[in-house]
Amino acid sequence: MVGGGGRLGEAAGGVVTAWGAAVGEVVEAHGGIFRGLVRGQLEGIPVEQLKEVTEGRLQTGVLAGAGYRTVAQVCGASAQELVRIPGIGGSTAQQLVGAARQIAEAVERSTAVRIDPARPDEASTALLVALHRLVLAGPGARRAVGEAEEIERRLAAPMAAARPATGWVRGLVAGAERREAARRAVEVLEKQVAAAEADGVPLRLAQAGADLLRPGAGEVEVRVEFEHRAAEFYAELALLADEGLLTGVDRGGPGAAEGHLPDELAESVRAERLDDRGCTVSLRGYQAFGARFALARKRVMIGDEMGLGKTVQALAVLAHLAAAGERHFLVVCPASVLVNWQRETGSRTTLAAYRYHGQEREAARAQWLAGGGVLVATYESLRTLAEDPVAALVVDEAHFVKNPAAQRTRLVAEWAARTERVLFLTGTPMENRVEEFRTLIGHLQPDLLSELPAGPGVAGSVAFRRAVAPAYLRRNQQDVLTELPDVVRVDEWGELSGPDRAAYAAAVAEGNFMAMRRAAYAEPAHSAKLRRLRELVAEAAESGHKVVVFSYFREVLATVREALGEAVRGTVSGALPAEVRQELVDAFSAVDGHAVLLCQIQAGGLGLNLQAANVVVLCEPQVKPTLEDQAVARAQRMGQIRRVRVHRLLATDSLDRGLVELLRGKAELFDRYARRSDLAESAPEAVDVSDRALAVRIVEDEQLRLAGAE
Repeated sequence: MVGGGGRLGEAAGGVVTAWGAAVGEVVEAHGGIFRGLVRGQLEGIPVEQLKEVTEGRLQTGVLAGAGYRTVAQVCGASAQELVRIPGIGGSTAQQLVGAARQIAEAVERSTAVRIDPARPDEASTALLVALHRLVLAGPGARRAVGEAEEIERRLAAPMAAARPATGWVRGLVAGAERREAARRAVEVLEKQVAAAEADGVPLRLAQAGADLLRPGAGEVEVRVEFEHRAAEFYAELALLADEGLLTGVDRGGPGAAEGHLPDELAESVRAERLDDRGCTVSLRGYQAFGARFALARKRVMIGDEMGLGKTVQALAVLAHLAAAGERHFLVVCPASVLVNWQRETGSRTTLAAYRYHGQEREAARAQWLAGGGVLVATYESLRTLAEDPVAALVVDEAHFVKNPAAQRTRLVAEWAARTERVLFLTGTPMENRVEEFRTLIGHLQPDLLSELPAGPGVAGSVAFRRAVAPAYLRRNQQDVLTELPDVVRVDEWGELSGPDRAAYAAAVAEGNFMAMRRAAYAEPAHSAKLRRLRELVAEAAESGHKVVVFSYFREVLATVREALGEAVRGTVSGALPAEVRQELVDAFSAVDGHAVLLCQIQAGGLGLNLQAANVVVLCEPQVKPTLEDQAVARAQRMGQIRRVRVHRLLATDSLDRGLVELLRGKAELFDRYARRSDLAESAPEAVDVSDRALAVRIVEDEQLRLAGAE
C-alpha cells in the first residue's frame, strides 16, 4: 500500500505542477501586456508632472536639459544615475525617483488589461492561448488542484514514516520502534488511498492533469473561442487576481463586489461556505459572494445590474444545496426566458432542468419529482402547479410581483410563505415607487418593513439602503465588470418632416398618447426618424456590426422591417412563443458579419442575450427608463468584447423632449433607493410618477404647445 500512496502522491504532485505551469504562462503573458500599458502611459506624461506631485518643490528644468522628457525615463533611472546630472544633488535625486514612482503606482492602479479583438497582436494572442487552457480545464481543474494540495499535505508524514516498510534492508536496520511506526503509517496510507479511490479522486486528478497539459491551441481557434466565451476568459483573470497572482485586473473599488454591505453583515456572508462542485463554470468573486449572501440570509433579493450573471448566482445556490442532499428546486420566470433558464441550468451546472409549460408540463413535473433537479415554471403556470415541497424558490424578473393586487403576486407570495429559502432576482426592483420595493421585501423578510420608510421624503435614501441591506444585494457593472468596453450613448435629435408633423398634430388633437409616440413613422416615405435609422444601419453594415432595433410598437417594427429589407433576420415580439424568440436570437448571433434583429422592447429587452450585437437603436424614448436600461443590457453584458453604441431617435418638435426630461425623475428615484449611490438625502420632489399620469400630463402640455403655435 506504500506504493499506492506513492502513486497517489505522484498524481497529486503532477497536477499541482501542471497547474503552476499553466498559471505561470498566464501570469507571464498578462504581465508583459500590463507592463507595456503602464510604460506607454508613463511615456505620455511629461517630466514637468513631477513638480505637481511635490507641490512645486522640485525643479525639473535640469532633467529636461539632460534629455529626460517623460516620467517613464525617470522611472527607468536610479538615484545614482540622476545625481550625475550637473545641478542635481543626492537629496533631489531621491525625491525625483520617489515622485516618479508615486506617479507610476497611480498609473498601475488605474490600468487594466483589456483584449481588443479588432487589434490582434502577438502579446494578446499569447495571453489568450494561456487562458484558453484554464478555460477548457474549467472549475474542475481548480478544485482538483485543491484536492491535490490537500493529498500532498496528508500523505507527507505517513509516507515518510512508512519508509522502513518499503524494503527488508530498511526494515532490518530501522529498529523495532521505527518498524512499528512504519506499520501504523502503512495502515494510515491504506485508509487514505482506499478513501480517495472510493471518492473518485484518482480519476479527477488524471482528468485535471490531462486538461492542464494539453497542447496550446492555435491563434485562430483561441480568438474564435474568445469571441464566444469572453466572459469565461475574463473570469479566469479575475480569479487569479483574487488570489494575488495578477495586477492590472480591475475588480472595482473597496466593497464593490460585496455591494457595500455593512461590515458586520458582509463578514457573516464571507464566512458562509459555498460548495461549487455542481457548477461547471468558474464563478467570479462577486458572484460567489452573491451566492453566499443568498445562502447565509436564506430569503433575499439580488438586484445586480443587468448583465452581471444573476442567473449563475442563483444556480450556484441550487448546486450548493444539491451537494448537501437537497433534490427539488423551483424557478418561476416570464415565459420569454423559460428556454434560457433550462439552457443555463444544463450548461452551467450538473442539475437536470424541466419545463413546466405547454402540453407536456405534467410529464415534466413527474420526471422532476422522480429524479430531482430544477423545475422551471412561468408565473401563469403557478395556478396549476401542485404544491410540491421545494428546497428553494427562485423568482426571476421579480419586479413582476410588485403589485400586491395581482394574481401572480399572490401566487408567488403563497409559494414564498411555505418555502424556507427564497431568492428574488431583478435588476429593476423599483420602477415608479418606493412602495414597490417595500412589496418585494415584504415577500422575503416582512420584519424589515417596520424599519423601511414608506415614501422618499421620510428618512432618505441612505437610511433606506441601510435598513434593507439584510435582504437586498446590488452591484453595478461599472463597479465589478470593468473589462467591459464603454457604452457610447447618442441622442439622435432631429426635426419631424412635414407629413410627420401632420400625423403628430392629429394624434395630439385626439389626445392619443400612443399615437403621438409612433407618429414619426406614420408616413414611412417621409419619416425623418426612419431616414436616420437607415443611415445608422448602413454605417454598421460597412463595419460588419450587428444591430438590434427596439421599439415599443409592433407597427413601428413592421415599418422598419419593410424599410431595411433582407438585412433583418427576424422580429422578436411578445406574440412569439419563448422557443421561437430564442431561435431567432440564435440565428441572428450565428450570422457571420452584419445582421439586424428587430425587437419589441417589452419582449427583447427581457432575459434574452444579445451580446452578438454592438449597435443598439431605440426608435423612441420609453415611458419607463428601466425598459431602455434592460434593452441596452441585453447587448452590454458580461462577455461583450466590443464597444456598444446606443442611438436613441428623438424629435425636437414632439413629446420626446418633454418625455426625456420628465423621466429623469424616475431614474433618480431608482438610483437613490435601489442602486447604491453617493447622492445625498432624497429630495421630496423625487416622487412617484405613474405611467397614466405621465401620459395625461404630456398630452396636455403638447396640446397647449401646439395651440400656442397656431
